[in-house]
Amino acid sequence: MVVLAFIAGIPAGAQEQQPAAAKPSTPAAAQEPAAPAIIKTPQGIELVGTEDGVKLRRAKESYTSLTLEGSELRPEPPMSTDHEKNADFERELVRLQWRPSDPIDMYVIKPPQVEKPPVVLYLESFPSDLDHYRKNEFCKTLVKNGAAAVGFVSARTGYRAERPPFSKWFVSELPESLAVTVHDVQLILNYLETRGDLDMTRAGMFGQGSGGAIAILAAAVDPRLKAIDLLNPWGDWPDWLAECAHIPKEERDKYLKPEFLKPLETLEPVNYLPKLASRAIRIQFWDYEHRDTQKASAKLEAAAPATAKIAHYPNGKAMQEVASEGRLFEWIADALSPQKPQQAAKKMM
Repeated sequence: MVVLAFIAGIPAGAQEQQPAAAKPSTPAAAQEPAAPAIIKTPQGIELVGTEDGVKLRRAKESYTSLTLEGSELRPEPPMSTDHEKNADFERELVRLQWRPSDPIDMYVIKPPQVEKPPVVLYLESFPSDLDHYRKNEFCKTLVKNGAAAVGFVSARTGYRAERPPFSKWFVSELPESLAVTVHDVQLILNYLETRGDLDMTRAGMFGQGSGGAIAILAAAVDPRLKAIDLLNPWGDWPDWLAECAHIPKEERDKYLKPEFLKPLETLEPVNYLPKLASRAIRIQFWDYEHRDTQKASAKLEAAAPATAKIAHYPNGKAMQEVASEGRLFEWIADALSPQKPQQAAKKMM
């Protein structure tokens, strides 16, 4: 598992004990998007696949009313439970809630002396939590490039997994986990727009692992995300589920059955990446860390629009060279900068 806090602080010269995996070959073309479909989750959320992307809505019979294309699910009043301001950053822990028994805790971290900065949503891979957002040095690193940072966790991850039934986990409920969290991204953006202290015309998302898959789907849903930066994103579900080391061997067969794979067709990042050519996109592959999913990574790379930046890091040393001292977060801050959009698109090619 890769955690952003760990990546940003890899010691110089750190290397793995095994050789790096070879760079995967690239398929000729990405598959066409699946036919329109509707997925209903136990929480009452429907994810609708269309030719233009994915849309989220809440079923009419649900306890509250979120409907297709822009209507708002009105949250309980946000609760700020911790607020700190120093010379390096301003950090606020905010609790939002739209669904019973599923609050969203998120850290809003702003750079000092920047009026209405751009904002980047950070979503790490299952099963990461929020602990490192309490570390001052990490927060300082996140905002050193002038963009605010918003950190949260996905459905069935961290504290959001601490509710029954405990036999269900992020991958066992993958359609729900993805759809609910894409929905969370939309609603977090809605909340951030109400604050008035962030430039929501310059919003982006950094997604790692499962967070990368969610960032792709969220950008397909919501044009407010102007840039996405992906690190080892999950996707190409049939191959990923067949290869990924996250899945216990004794459970793998049930995730490869048609009844599990069919609902994921509408939630396939490979199908939506080509539709994001108007956004700034970077896809980074730490080849050693995800050497077990080379086939899936190759299909994601092939599906990326021609405008996307692709970067491969064969080992820990190569990753450290681009990640230490906050350099990992420079690209997306530049991509959201109004002064140099062209330079951001080309930087670190």
